[in-house]
Amino acid sequence: MTEAAPERTRRWSEPVFWTGMVAVVAIFFAGAWQRRWIADDGLIVLRTVRNLIAGNGPVFNAGERVESNTSTLWTYLIYFTHEVTGGRLELVVLGVALTLSMLAVVFAMLGTRVMYRGTRRAPAGAPMVLLPFGVLVYVMLPPARDFATSGLETGLVICWIGVMWFGMQRWARAGHREYRFGLPTPEVAVLAFIAGLGPLVRPEMALAAVAFLGLMAAAAQSWRHLAWLVAIAGTVPVVYQLWRMSYYALPYPLTAVAKDAGGSKWGRGLEYLWDLLSPYVLLLPLAAVLVAGLVCLWAVANPVSAWRDRLASWGRDDAAGRDENDDAAATDDTAIGTVFSRLGLLRGRVRSTPVVTVVFLVVAVVMLLYVTRVGGDFMHGRVLLPSLFLLLLPVSVVPLPIGPARDRDDAHVRRVVVPVVAAAWLVVVGWAVTVEVTQDPFRDEPESITAAGIVDERQFYIQRTGHRHPLLAEDYLDFPRMRALVRDVASNQTGAVFLPVPGFQDRWDIVSYDRPMPGLAPFELPEDPIKTVVFLNLGMTSMNLPLDVKVYDTVGLAAPLAAHTDRMEDGRIGHDKFLPYDWVLAETGVVEDPVNFPRWIDVNWVNQAEVALQCPATQALIESYSAPLTHERRWSNLVNAFSYAEYRMNRIPAYEVQRCGLPMPDEVEKYQGTR
Repeated sequence: MTEAAPERTRRWSEPVFWTGMVAVVAIFFAGAWQRRWIADDGLIVLRTVRNLIAGNGPVFNAGERVESNTSTLWTYLIYFTHEVTGGRLELVVLGVALTLSMLAVVFAMLGTRVMYRGTRRAPAGAPMVLLPFGVLVYVMLPPARDFATSGLETGLVICWIGVMWFGMQRWARAGHREYRFGLPTPEVAVLAFIAGLGPLVRPEMALAAVAFLGLMAAAAQSWRHLAWLVAIAGTVPVVYQLWRMSYYALPYPLTAVAKDAGGSKWGRGLEYLWDLLSPYVLLLPLAAVLVAGLVCLWAVANPVSAWRDRLASWGRDDAAGRDENDDAAATDDTAIGTVFSRLGLLRGRVRSTPVVTVVFLVVAVVMLLYVTRVGGDFMHGRVLLPSLFLLLLPVSVVPLPIGPARDRDDAHVRRVVVPVVAAAWLVVVGWAVTVEVTQDPFRDEPESITAAGIVDERQFYIQRTGHRHPLLAEDYLDFPRMRALVRDVASNQTGAVFLPVPGFQDRWDIVSYDRPMPGLAPFELPEDPIKTVVFLNLGMTSMNLPLDVKVYDTVGLAAPLAAHTDRMEDGRIGHDKFLPYDWVLAETGVVEDPVNFPRWIDVNWVNQAEVALQCPATQALIESYSAPLTHERRWSNLVNAFSYAEYRMNRIPAYEVQRCGLPMPDEVEKYQGTR
């Protein structure tokens, strides 16, 4: 084959790749836009952003230092985007989520392209065409389209993964270079900085960040270069972690405490996994992807094939990308000592495409096992999407050789690879078309919570609100109880605790203060009445109410006391804690005369909760997030953050009184209230 032939085939293979990328992004965008929505949990994020804008700090309720958002970076990204654009928060979060979701796909495909073809400075391989493959599985999956918007951080998570994939593949191909004083190149410095943000993207992304940074640290380099990488990657997360512990008095968001992220529920996790695999026959395209990946691996491993020659640079340093700094780094490493010199060969091979690719696959498996271990989630498919995205990265595009075969062995490899890969590609495309045709995004059958506690959240809220695209906070006013709540809160002038009446979809019990506020004469109305709402659906509730109304839930996402209770063994994942309403009535002190309690509230439980709240350890916990933030308080919070995170109390007031060794209050005779 003449030298001009490969160049001609390369020229037309480029448009195929870029056309495929544009097509995949367009398909993903169209599907995500068709299913656009903002989840109730997405609105929870916006409550914190509203408080930031109002100057109350990164809190859910003003005056209480509680981190109710799992993704720190997502919260501040929405806040700063709003500050720049001035747009409505719901539309800001929709636009940012869509943009990041699309970029994630772009970086995934670009990273796999680098894996197969190298970079401009370090090219690799014979002519090939790269077809969209594994990425089609992700973009066609209904949950992936649902959470491309939703107001949650899924788009940020997969975009961070995609950027790391692209950056690490380029890092594997590039030669090691250090500037004066061991300074890294700008590209490596940016890559290390982004990797260090992993824990702020989501706490569990710390696992991935450690793996990626560990790989960069293990490569051959000088100690000064390594020190720079540690400083660049670690400064932001470490500083934020110290600030978080001193401010929130916890080493991680309250959501991790509420969901006991270190717990183990393998059975529920397997149910959650099957709930994603089963409805879409997802095992079929995954099997096709696996077969195609193994065949490509076999082709690479063939000792005489052209494909081996094309990708053999995976396991060795590319001469085009190396320079004299490699020798300097090696010399610096040799001077460290005998032990480290023996590791020189191994360190030299760390910075290679196969090692990077294997690390990403290992991270995918670890993340999958972690999600399964903790029991998954209550939202259909949501927390499995990052693991799936990671697993599909090495086959997001698939290579097919083009042009004449080099020799007999190359022809033999092609006779196996081309039909197998082509057949797998047709299976994936056929599956994608079938899913598109059969999966109705606006189905009529009622969506209900499964026995395992899993629900298609988007469909659930579409049906409960009557809006095909519930995007704005006011769209959720059509959710049961919401309009009645907003009306009751607005009309109340005395201050009250608002509790949903069990068994009713449009009624709230308004437990008003039965005495004047301090400094007020009898029957004098306060200028700023104290209002507290307790409801499970935090997002829609908090976004439709003013910031001066405190909003709590019963499962602990915004209520610290609820978060610090023990999990109910058979509870719904993510909602398997429950703090009875009695605790809120006791903590607010809204009622002194038992006659003023709702009929369904047991005054004895309230009295016992009042005593239980005097437990010294519980008082210390309450003060950690509600007392004035003095220097002494910051230091105390910092020192005791881990012990606060581990603290647990009993949700039954009487048992909590006994646990703390406090005197049990006298029983009050049952009464028939007026409500």
